[in-house]
Amino acid sequence: MKVVVIGGTGLIGSKLVGRLADQGHEAIAASPSTGVNASTGEGLAEVLQGASVVVDVSNAPSWEEEAVMSFFRTGTTNLLKAEAEAGVQHHVVLSIVGTERLQEKNSYIRAKHVQENLIKTSGIPYSIVRATQFFELLGMLAEAEARDDGVHVAPVKIRPIHADDVAAAIACVAVGTPVNGTIEVAGPEEFRFDELIRETLSAKNDSRTVVPDPGAGYFGAPLEETTLLPAAGAGFGENRYADWLAQQK
Repeated sequence: MKVVVIGGTGLIGSKLVGRLADQGHEAIAASPSTGVNASTGEGLAEVLQGASVVVDVSNAPSWEEEAVMSFFRTGTTNLLKAEAEAGVQHHVVLSIVGTERLQEKNSYIRAKHVQENLIKTSGIPYSIVRATQFFELLGMLAEAEARDDGVHVAPVKIRPIHADDVAAAIACVAVGTPVNGTIEVAGPEEFRFDELIRETLSAKNDSRTVVPDPGAGYFGAPLEETTLLPAAGAGFGENRYADWLAQQK
């Protein structure tokens, strides 16, 4: 089976291409560095020839409101049009758990929601895979809430997931039957967000204070106790946070 991975040279994409290739599929890493740009349409028609499945794990280079909306809206529109012309039978996209709940004051999440809706109304069979926050991005989440007196983090529940487990889940979905709906995946353990960030910073010998702050959000979006958690029926990864953290030292 030929599977084209848009964003195939990034964190998740490179892992996904490797997994699919190991399973015997023709997995193509498509990104601007390989001559494929969904935002401009460059290379799409050529790379999609003979493809059965397209997986989009691309990420916007800028989170500025207009730029991120343009990236996901234009890129997804171009991609879906090219897929229809090429006869692609399954469109898979990586999204974020809590998309409906995180849109307030968060331009990135609003853009992902628009992307999801474009896919749902495209007429192409699809599967949306929503994942929780990656272990690998916890440092970035801490920096987003850094202030003069420390890192402010909401004391809410979170189930972060290893990037390997995200790639494994997407690989399984990609070679399966389109669900024409949403699948959620999360890590095997539940934490309190502020305690998790404290542990992450400590492991990096970062002495900044982590301040439990109910008013701290998620890139601007307000958080409630379960905003970042998946719904019932979600799948869970195997890799545990402590094991991953030990490997970073």
